[in-house]
Amino acid sequence: MAKLPFRVTLLGRPMHLNTFTNYAIRLLMYCALKGDDIAKTRDVAAAYGISENHLTKVAQQLAAAGFIKTLRGRGGGLRLAKRPEDISIGAVVRATEGNLCLVECFDPATNTCPLAGVCRFNHALRRALDGFFLVLDGYTLADLVVEPQRLRPILGLDPMAQPVTT
Repeated sequence: MAKLPFRVTLLGRPMHLNTFTNYAIRLLMYCALKGDDIAKTRDVAAAYGISENHLTKVAQQLAAAGFIKTLRGRGGGLRLAKRPEDISIGAVVRATEGNLCLVECFDPATNTCPLAGVCRFNHALRRALDGFFLVLDGYTLADLVVEPQRLRPILGLDPMAQPVTT
C-alpha cells in the first residue's frame, strides 16, 4: 500500500488513536511475526516496553473480537485466530477504538446541539470518518508485517522464523 501524501488532521490537529488501539495493532503484529509459535503476553510487553497488565486487557478484547486465540495452561499464550491477510486494520480499529463520535451530534442519545438535523458540519465529519476507515479497510495485518526481516530483530524475535501463512 502506498503512503498517504498528506497528514491526517481534524480541525488542524493531528488525529490519533487511543493507546488501547495502538497496543492492539502492536500485539497483532507481534503474533503475526511469531508465525505458528505461541506469543507470551510478558514477552510482547517487554518487546514494546509497555504494561503487561494493560496488554492483557487488550488481548482479552482481541480474543473476544475473534482476532486472536488465547491458550491457557503452562504452555499457553496467544496466537492469531485468522491469517494476517484476513485481519483488516479497519476492523481492528473499529473493535478497539470505542466511541467514534467525533462530535456530540453523532450520538442522538447525548446530543444537545440545537443545529442537529440541519447542520452540515455533522455530514462533513461523517464523510471524513468514512474516508478514514476506507483507507484503513484497505490494509491488512499482512501489509503491516510485510518486511519481517526488519521487524523481528527490533522485537527480539528470531530473524529466521516464518510469519503465519495458514
